Amino acid sequence: MVNSGLRPTEAAERLREAIRSVRDFPKPGIVFRDVTTLLKDRDAFELAVEQLAAPFLQSRIDTVVGIESRGFICGAALAHRLHAGFVPIRKTGKLPAKTVGEEYELEYGTDRIEIHADAIRKGDRVLLHDDLLATGGTMNAAVRLVERLGGLVVGISFLVELDFLHGREKISGQDIFSVIHYDQE
Repeated sequence: MVNSGLRPTEAAERLREAIRSVRDFPKPGIVFRDVTTLLKDRDAFELAVEQLAAPFLQSRIDTVVGIESRGFICGAALAHRLHAGFVPIRKTGKLPAKTVGEEYELEYGTDRIEIHADAIRKGDRVLLHDDLLATGGTMNAAVRLVERLGGLVVGISFLVELDFLHGREKISGQDIFSVIHYDQE
């Protein structure tokens, strides 16, 4: 992969321009950051993977764990770039073999994510990835799953972070890297 030569702030701005903002989705008052427009732009997609990988190139990552579903896209490309394996975390009932799960809080209720029980070996160096950090509940549950299986969370990456939702606070104590930050809706 060729280095873009852009400074991180320039790269983030280029990528921000490739993301479509959809007002009032999925409900009134929400601005949905749609990364599909970035993904279809081959130059932006390559730049995104380059930026996501840069902080972890020397970290000896064994496995990138991507969270359903948009975390699979950049997560798999990131695993390829870091010469690591890829493991999905999915919603309940989507994985075919024995799983381990974690519940997490939603605005109204709870949800659950799962990983194959044999997906992480004790001592594996793991990079967790999702497309967007909002409230942090899903990623916090993913950290607990990886650690329960004996993995060492080396870092957490996001393409987009919604700073105004303070999701980083739920996963404090971790090395967190986000390419693009939004400080307001």
